Amino acid sequence: MTNKTITTEKLSGTDLYQALIDKKVKIAVIGLGYVGLPIALEFAKQLSVIGFDINKQRIAMMQEGIDPSRELVATDFENKDILFTHNVDDLQEARFYIVAVPTPINEHKIPNLKALISASTNIGSVLKQGDYVVFESTVYPGCTEEDCIPVLEKLSGLKAVTDFKIGYSPERINPGDKEHTISKITKVVSGCDAESLEVIAKVYELIVEAGVYRASSIKVAEAAKVIENTQRDLNIALMNELSIIFDKMNINTPDVLAAAGTKWNFLRFFPGLVGGHCIGVDPYYLTYKSIQLGYKPQIILSGRRINDEMAAYVAKKTVQQLIQLGKNIGQTKVLVMGATFKENVSDIRNSKVAQLVEELQSFFINVDLVDPHASTKEVEHEYGLQLCPEIGKDYDGIILAVKHEEYLQLDEPYFKSILKPDGIFIDIKGVFNHQIKDIPYWTL
Repeated sequence: MTNKTITTEKLSGTDLYQALIDKKVKIAVIGLGYVGLPIALEFAKQLSVIGFDINKQRIAMMQEGIDPSRELVATDFENKDILFTHNVDDLQEARFYIVAVPTPINEHKIPNLKALISASTNIGSVLKQGDYVVFESTVYPGCTEEDCIPVLEKLSGLKAVTDFKIGYSPERINPGDKEHTISKITKVVSGCDAESLEVIAKVYELIVEAGVYRASSIKVAEAAKVIENTQRDLNIALMNELSIIFDKMNINTPDVLAAAGTKWNFLRFFPGLVGGHCIGVDPYYLTYKSIQLGYKPQIILSGRRINDEMAAYVAKKTVQQLIQLGKNIGQTKVLVMGATFKENVSDIRNSKVAQLVEELQSFFINVDLVDPHASTKEVEHEYGLQLCPEIGKDYDGIILAVKHEEYLQLDEPYFKSILKPDGIFIDIKGVFNHQIKDIPYWTL
């Protein structure tokens, strides 16, 4: 090999790996959101990276050292060998591609592969013999080989396995989690053959301190990812159903879970609103494929139904509580604290808080929505809802929907100060269980 950049020469897996180390070829990360950007920057500590995203505004921000998702800080961008671009032509310099684009569902709970197919199209237009393409986006088992490879082959005129290699390595990044970062989470990898599996594993081992697990096939890796969140979804659904039952029995659910949690093998899950781009979405990828194959899942869809209905349930309970306090519902004002899908992040995708607000508004309740992390512009664009610039006074009810760190610092005197004397405090996550003494209190 020469010292110049290798852009077209067909390389063996071993030679490609070495060329990456020597920075004679580049690695490209397609999709620079919560998953792609941290991966790109981590690789850019050692390799030459192309960070690609179709959103020009996001690229402009990253070129200035700003994370549009507000997960990373300016210093995370320093001393990194990375080119941020929205120009597909720049991808021609890469020989190893990682796809980390979103895979949402549509309004009918059907997988939306538009971004994945678009990414495959872009890569296919620049793909060369000997190149590697690894998908990280959450999909149903078989998607990589059945949906993505045909696009790559058609656009490139090459054949998978013989001309270029394919792999799948499910992302496990947890937004807002500063402990379980990409380098500290075991990475599952898979390849289309033995050679690709080893090369892909070695590439990821450059950045993953926790180690790499070699899955036996691409479909196994795809399935492993999709059941991780399906399992969590079902466990939360069970807790939500239990909370509904215990509410009818006038039993405090957090107290029940605390007591049961003293057993060594009791799984610590809690009731709540299940949104976001993973847990509330991924199970539908598995059920979609299962139904295609002739089997309609029972437990998975049952759990999904329970979790999807929790926002409406909380809204109904809020209305019932207000009526019990003698309120005229059409004249009430309620504060909803938190708009993101989970605590301490700015991500509002598939936030069930929006559904909660809409349900409350359907009863003609005047709702003030606040959040210290969410973007006012994004909330309005995504849900047509307005974030209040500040918390007001004289509320008939407060709903603590997201346990942001800022809210954990508050106490009962504060809540009393912004509530009417006959107001109620709805604590979805049970954050202030047994800490609220003088205000009517309800929790899941």
